[in-house]
Amino acid sequence: MRLAWGMVFSAGAVLPFVACSGGDESFEEKASYALGVDIGTNVKQFGTSLDRDALVDGLLDALSEREPRLTPQEVDELVREFLAKAQAEDAQRNIVLAETNMQEGEEFLAENRAKDGVVETASGLQYIVLTQGDGPSPAAADRVTVHYEGKLLDGKVFDSSYERGEPVEFVLNAVIPGWTEGVQLMKVGSKYRFFIPSDLAYGGRGAGQDIGPNATLTFEVELISIEQ
Repeated sequence: MRLAWGMVFSAGAVLPFVACSGGDESFEEKASYALGVDIGTNVKQFGTSLDRDALVDGLLDALSEREPRLTPQEVDELVREFLAKAQAEDAQRNIVLAETNMQEGEEFLAENRAKDGVVETASGLQYIVLTQGDGPSPAAADRVTVHYEGKLLDGKVFDSSYERGEPVEFVLNAVIPGWTEGVQLMKVGSKYRFFIPSDLAYGGRGAGQDIGPNATLTFEVELISIEQ
């Protein structure tokens, strides 16, 4: 079993370096460096238990076609064992993170519901009206256009249509439950801030690199239009 090339290489990682690098380096030098950065970045996700010197030795042996210190069978067995160990450690970290996120979310929502202007629905969704529009409200099956910004409880922005410079359009019942419920409360022209418990967001699975398991999220959402 070899490490899949896709685990240590993504073509998109090469382009930014090539596009912005200057000097007299050749394309081969720049691309080779970019590949090294990409491999290192992806390998780093396995934690700090790797021996860097041994890792570099292995890369040099393979690239220079020197006789490896290990047989192909030993390489396969060690890589398989290492990946299994890394996956087990990652699973344990996720368990701890899920418990921490759940506790932090519950404490945040308990304090937040007592604040002026915060409304809590029967599902546990909380929101504040920032701007009240006077247009119609969407139904769950409607297609809506919104601007939004999503944050973690520590204030980190993980997604923003404002930063991209254009709103997004989607069918309301095709997104997370907190959005499906919350946006139906809005009228066109409104802007709300939503505080979404994990069970109305991405739950125990999380989403992407930023949204961990059981994370409570906040969103500012501006409802621009509805297409029934």
